[in-house]
Amino acid sequence: MLNIMEVHETNQMIEQEKLDVRTITMGISLLDCAADSVDEVCDNIYNKITTYAKDLVSTGKAIERDYGIPIVNKRITVTPISLVGASSCKTSDDFVKIAYALDHVAKKVGVDLIGGYSALVSKSMTPAEELLIRSLPKALSETDIVCSSVNVGSTKTGIDMNSVELLGHIIKDIAHATADNDSYGCVKFVAFCNAPDDNPFMAGGFHGVTEGDAVINVGVSGPGVVSRALDEAKGKNFEFLCETIKRTAFKITRVGQLVANLASDALGVPAGIIDLSLAPTPAVGDSVANILEEMGLETCGCCGTTACLALLNDAVKKGGVMASNHVGGLSGAFIPVSEDDGMIHAAECGCLTIEKLEAMTAVCSVGIDMVIIPGDTTPAVISALIADEAAIGMVNSKTTAVRVIPAIGRKAGEILDFGGLLGYGPIMPVNQRDPSVFINRGGRLPAPMQSLKN
Repeated sequence: MLNIMEVHETNQMIEQEKLDVRTITMGISLLDCAADSVDEVCDNIYNKITTYAKDLVSTGKAIERDYGIPIVNKRITVTPISLVGASSCKTSDDFVKIAYALDHVAKKVGVDLIGGYSALVSKSMTPAEELLIRSLPKALSETDIVCSSVNVGSTKTGIDMNSVELLGHIIKDIAHATADNDSYGCVKFVAFCNAPDDNPFMAGGFHGVTEGDAVINVGVSGPGVVSRALDEAKGKNFEFLCETIKRTAFKITRVGQLVANLASDALGVPAGIIDLSLAPTPAVGDSVANILEEMGLETCGCCGTTACLALLNDAVKKGGVMASNHVGGLSGAFIPVSEDDGMIHAAECGCLTIEKLEAMTAVCSVGIDMVIIPGDTTPAVISALIADEAAIGMVNSKTTAVRVIPAIGRKAGEILDFGGLLGYGPIMPVNQRDPSVFINRGGRLPAPMQSLKN
């Protein structure tokens, strides 16, 4: 239970420092929804999700009302659909029917987003997985709240370069299919290496096959809280700085654990993990970049940024694990350019580049995230971006990801505005030298030596 001092601190973090629970995400296994016909699969999915998640949104609203804790999103993740539809889907259009069903049932229960239109291809693609990947342009352009991910590699298996090569073309096709809406479909897709099974955040969330039938995972966020706490660390040494961040992360995670327990009890679904990720918003004062600048950088992206981010990510994890037995998901610092006011400014002034972002991804929670690139960027360059990020994740035994938005008909320096939590940002220049000979070799990038642990 929270004591009275913690209650006062929590109220201050919520009212003055933009603390929120970013999402309550219900993970639901759809493995038992597989059937011989696509229509039967869709019916089974509808029945399973409406049974488990019918009260998810109302429960979240009740917790907000009773405890005064803002819960920004209520979401659902499901078993990767390439597995659920493998026996019934014979064409890409068959998988699109399942995407329609997910969109329909998610709207029926009232959630903001549903994730899991996904494939896990870290060694190689099955025919069903390739069909799902090829369905993505149509599926993501013709649904509203379905999110998708493809895991292309892992430390244990290496990187499937055939799927990496294919995804370069698919991402361009998604951008063209949604070009009249600022290539918005690409916002709903992410390519992973070492994707976690219990990620409550979108667009990469899915319900892993090692999970139970249903679970409640909570993602909590508080960049503003950490930034404000660092006021007392000005002029102090690194030990004091780290301790300040750890104490703050502990308090934030406690709030997430409380919400997870309350939701679990109300819904009769086991509590899973708390994902303590500093997930920024475009609002002033809710920025990861501003935390790095508060730590002593003139502008995010300058020399020292990677070291600052490494310190922040480590301290957040160490503080969080003391507040919950089950910290999981991504848990660390997010660096989505268009969703972070400080990073938007750093990108606009040229201090933050894609090359610097790539270095930062070696020490943070995710990867090249919500980066808008010129519309004429070739599929081979996009594939190479994915390969670079996947290699960082594979060699360092960490999760990395790529979520880029090719802005069709736009050039570097122009602005794209998605609105809401997705924010806006400048189109960032990309090195357009051709990597296609390397990308098109085919096969698999071998797993590194550290995969041999048995």
